[in-house]
Amino acid sequence: MVDKVLIATEKPFAESARNSMVKMFQEAGLEPVVLEKYTDPKDLLAAVADVSAMVIRSDKVTKDVLEAGKNLKLVVRAGAGYDNVDCASAKARNVIVENTPGQNANAVAELTIGMMVMIARAKYSGKSGTELKGKRLGVHALGNIGTIVASLGRAFGMDVCAFDPFLDQCVFDECCVGCITKIEDLYSTCDYVSVHIPATPETIKSINYALLSKMKKGAALINTARAEVIHEEELLKIMEDRPDIKYASDIAPKNSAAFMEKFADRVFFTPKKMGAQTAEANTNAGLAAARQIIAYLKEGKVLNQVNP
Repeated sequence: MVDKVLIATEKPFAESARNSMVKMFQEAGLEPVVLEKYTDPKDLLAAVADVSAMVIRSDKVTKDVLEAGKNLKLVVRAGAGYDNVDCASAKARNVIVENTPGQNANAVAELTIGMMVMIARAKYSGKSGTELKGKRLGVHALGNIGTIVASLGRAFGMDVCAFDPFLDQCVFDECCVGCITKIEDLYSTCDYVSVHIPATPETIKSINYALLSKMKKGAALINTARAEVIHEEELLKIMEDRPDIKYASDIAPKNSAAFMEKFADRVFFTPKKMGAQTAEANTNAGLAAARQIIAYLKEGKVLNQVNP
């Protein structure tokens, strides 16, 4: 029996990327099934019923989805973050969950720098701004994206440092960035802090009033990671108490209206999460996901598993 592979994307891949994925699956002897722009979760439950593997973007793979996938063996998230997948339930059902780290990294990093420039130049309002050159950039997590942000920051002539307690000193040396050993020191000494941590039980709402209150005068916080890592109520409070702090993100807070009403000249939010919204990143992540599915179904290879 031919294995079916579901491409389930509420926000579709670029047409060229999707077509390439379909062709790859067909040439590998697999049967591709495409579900795009669906609005009813029941459509996903029906589509996953008889597939062996599925590739998703920001789609929610809940316990219900996993239970509906009676033959499901593998879920691949086309992108780095995988908090939209119930990994624990997947593991309980012996379903492997993988991601495609690094495929969106350059796109997210470029957006990060773009928002830094926008904040520095007073949101292009015509008011006098500042330059990035000579300013201190703190990278909160030196992974695939953070490494590129650090490199781009150095290209702008910034003094770059990073905090990442999971890395050895040699990684900081290779990236030519200063190693910060206390998170409070990153926030208190940098003109710009760029957040790249995942949403985990340890990090959710970890960027809170206590930490933000240590920010350097006039500093800006840039978040292209996850909304959940920011304590939004306490961010609102610190911006009320500290009229010098600025915030930019590609994930608008739930109470974004309050931010815009009170601090329109100090905040910026993109209309939707768009760090990976480039033609290149879209294609790279999709093709990487397709290759990983083929590797597993045809050769039994497990790549980039996130629920061991």
